[in-house]
Amino acid sequence: MIKGAAMSSLSRLIALLSVLFATFAVAPGPASAEPVRVAEFLADCPFSHRLPDDPIVFPGLPGASHMHSFFGSRVTNAHTQLADLQQGATNCNPAVDKSSYWVPTLYRDNAPVEPAIITFYYLGEGVRDDIVARTQPLPLGLRIVAGNARATGPDDTTISRWSCLHAGHVPPSKDFVNCPSGTMLESYLDFPQCWNGRDLDSADHKSHMAYPVGQQCPSSHPVPVPKLRQVIRYPVTGDPSRLRLASGGGFTMHGDFFNAWPAAEMERRVRDCIRPVIKCGADGRPS
Repeated sequence: MIKGAAMSSLSRLIALLSVLFATFAVAPGPASAEPVRVAEFLADCPFSHRLPDDPIVFPGLPGASHMHSFFGSRVTNAHTQLADLQQGATNCNPAVDKSSYWVPTLYRDNAPVEPAIITFYYLGEGVRDDIVARTQPLPLGLRIVAGNARATGPDDTTISRWSCLHAGHVPPSKDFVNCPSGTMLESYLDFPQCWNGRDLDSADHKSHMAYPVGQQCPSSHPVPVPKLRQVIRYPVTGDPSRLRLASGGGFTMHGDFFNAWPAAEMERRVRDCIRPVIKCGADGRPS
């Protein structure tokens, strides 16, 4: 009887182990996370120089503009043409980006403050996937102005945003924000990404470009191009009433872009990073 009971217990144990083995043998492992897919390449272009010039809005008229802080090309002034950018020096990483970027100078207590970190992202977002897949390179010589230098207050047309680096509890705003000590004041501005396919500039420096509507480019501006996003971080914190832009309040933040990327380099980055939705670094390679 004891021997039979022992055999019966052993049989049950073997059966139980068999069930457990079968269960774990077929149980799926933890699902691997999908890689984050971002259509992006970028350029880091530090502060270069400061002048009251604007070769897009006031070409050939030195001193006609409010003060601007220039990034990228070191040669930009009121007389700058595309050839000047192509032949001139740049401080961008990558050095192949000879473009010029500029914004109204920030002042704190009437003393100019230049950014500590400046990054220009070229993105495939804001439109449907099928539109991203047919994004075209930004044409050489394209000029764009984004934002409203003449704004009299923050309203629904204000495109730029202010926030604080590493202080997500401070809500973003259309005007300056009060950043806590140990952070930095941030400015974000997205440029339009739909081109009319013809003009490198327009009378108001905006009409040849448009923002997407309903995740697609309007029929008047049918050519999707990378979205330029400028992200600027200033080493200032505290009371925003001590701040102003050369153009006025924080809601007047605007950006100018004069494209001097070599056509082949721009095409490569659009082909290898934007269309296939791949995150690339400053070298235009997957990061």
